[in-house]
Amino acid sequence: MDENKIYCAHCGALIENDDYVEFGGEIVCSDCYEQHTTTCDRCGNTIWTNDSYGDEYTNLCRHCYENHYTRCSCCDALLHEDDAYHLDGYDYCSECYHDEVDRNKSIHDYGYKPEPIFYGDSKRYFGIELEIDGAGRDDDNADEILAIGNRDEEHIYIKSDGSLDDGMEIVTHPMSLNYHKQFCWDEIMKKAIYLGYRSHQTSTCGLHIHVNRDCLGDNREEQDETISKILYFVEHHWNELLKFSRRSEYAMNRWASRYGYENSARAILDKAKKGNNGRYAAVNLMNYSTIEFRMFRGTLKINTFLATLELVNAIINTALNFSEEELHKLSWSEFVSNITEPELITYLKERSLYINENIETTEEM
Repeated sequence: MDENKIYCAHCGALIENDDYVEFGGEIVCSDCYEQHTTTCDRCGNTIWTNDSYGDEYTNLCRHCYENHYTRCSCCDALLHEDDAYHLDGYDYCSECYHDEVDRNKSIHDYGYKPEPIFYGDSKRYFGIELEIDGAGRDDDNADEILAIGNRDEEHIYIKSDGSLDDGMEIVTHPMSLNYHKQFCWDEIMKKAIYLGYRSHQTSTCGLHIHVNRDCLGDNREEQDETISKILYFVEHHWNELLKFSRRSEYAMNRWASRYGYENSARAILDKAKKGNNGRYAAVNLMNYSTIEFRMFRGTLKINTFLATLELVNAIINTALNFSEEELHKLSWSEFVSNITEPELITYLKERSLYINENIETTEEM
């Protein structure tokens, strides 16, 4: 590169005729400066548009956001600190605050996160978020479901979720796969159906599965290597996983979008770490202690639920045991040929994803 020439630090274009601005300690062409910067509405400093911490109405630099603003822990609305209501360590807008005060604590706010209780003897734990909709954010209904799940100990809790029309979210403490299989999920699902809830038969509900990061490697570097292979598997077999998920392409793009295919696992991880998808990614990496598989549509069918857990477990095992070169060569039919869990095999057959073998399907709820 000619040392006498000046290039834009943002777009890389050659700058001619001194048509540039010094911004953030770098030289930026005038076009990038005009098209990709904005002004913090509080302090007036110029910032990159992508670095704004506000919302669609308010542009904020990071300093102003962190020192003078917060977000409603229920609906995520941006709030100036003077306008926020505080309750039990959480911030609320006026409407959500009064809803929370008036509401029985059987249903917790969206930001509720108790100290986790681990169940089962395993290095790998699965925390479930199962959304159900259609029969209300109702305390009495929540109490009936909690009474089943928490007979002896607290295994589940229930939260509100603004993405649901008229429902709530069942959340578990971390459990091993075997513990989930022995847990009273079938009874919980039958009770939810009896109360009028649905999950698959809605346009709103998802089944989100958190897995502890420390089962993926002994340190952050090893964990990142495993995660990169998980992401590569998801991108490489996207069409099959889309079919497995029971979601439409539109719903996936909205709630669990893909990072995009690259030739190497590391390249996909690097793209994911930029965080452009936020938490609405097929595999969400924004939590410090877990990774979250968000791609699956909700269900109140026990076999589908268990099959989904088993699939996530199988993907993790593949990422741990296969080299990247072996992953490049791994076909979907080879992947499913190693599966032995009967629930997962049945579901794969129902979705025509098991070595071209079809069986009669039962209704999803």
